[in-house]
Amino acid sequence: MGLALIHWFHYRKILLNSLVLFLLTATVVPPPSSALDWVPTDEEIKKYRQSWNPLSHGPVLLQAVDIQPKGQLSIREFVFSQIGESSFGNRLSFATDSKNGPVHLYQVSPSINASYGLTNHIELGAAFSMNSFWATQNGQSTSSTGLGDTSLIMKYRPIIQDPGSWRPSLTYYTQVVLPTSRWADAEKPPGGFTPLGRLPSTRFGEYGLTQGLMTRKILQPIRISAAVFYTYAAPGESGGQNTYTGDIVNTRLIFEHILNDKNGFGYNIEVSTLHGLTWRADGHDINAGQRNGFTIIGVEPALQWNFSQNWLVAVGCLFTVAGQNATNSTYPNLSVFWMWDKSGKIVMR
Repeated sequence: MGLALIHWFHYRKILLNSLVLFLLTATVVPPPSSALDWVPTDEEIKKYRQSWNPLSHGPVLLQAVDIQPKGQLSIREFVFSQIGESSFGNRLSFATDSKNGPVHLYQVSPSINASYGLTNHIELGAAFSMNSFWATQNGQSTSSTGLGDTSLIMKYRPIIQDPGSWRPSLTYYTQVVLPTSRWADAEKPPGGFTPLGRLPSTRFGEYGLTQGLMTRKILQPIRISAAVFYTYAAPGESGGQNTYTGDIVNTRLIFEHILNDKNGFGYNIEVSTLHGLTWRADGHDINAGQRNGFTIIGVEPALQWNFSQNWLVAVGCLFTVAGQNATNSTYPNLSVFWMWDKSGKIVMR
């Protein structure tokens, strides 16, 4: 009982510290009256919004770099699935070199992602998910359906792109992951990960704090987005002992080619990578998970189009092209945005 109480206080402290850091990050942004220009001017925002940027779904494997206008809301239904029947060894190799491994995994992970433009410079969001998987591991079959993890998200854009120069938009990303799957006693899928390409990927059922930088530049008719995310994995617990897994790095590079401005029809080529590190930011030695690290590199072709200005759709499939100490999987996915603004007119992010 005493040990359980100590663990409860331990996790409560991690949760409170994560939430405090999230709130501090959201409140330390200097006001526009600051001596330094920490936010774009109204003229810069107006110039950007009058430039070529037709309404469309945008990237599938990355949240939009440019944020929602003040008062605009989006709700996204994202269905991400995984089919994995082979594995990579201890050396980075192409998918054609993967072998029939001990784990066969089939997974579906629907999620609801909401984001709201608090100001023209700050966007707040949240993501809620479910997870179902069917797997065989070393001859043993298992399946489970349960609650996934929950994310609280803040994006702050200090720099907006200039249509008349090479200056891109730059957005700072903060995400706190709450292990609601563990609180609901949901079973972990083999490997313990949400799939490659999620927004961004973190370990299933664990606290996590993600910091990232995202950038985007529009060069008609192409939109280019890129991002890098670092996730600090909070300490876990197993058998009464603290466990320490390696931190995680996600990267994205995305090209959108819009073919029809009126209905937002176009295609995307999206590159996504996931790297499990062999160290932790807090300096603790790794005593759990994949101590030798891992790497997954994937490429997704996708199509996007609009049913109306309020309903935006994208469909794609992420293919693993190379990996190390990981499952070689294919990830079909579908994304639908519902957009709302009290004015009735939706502004492209």
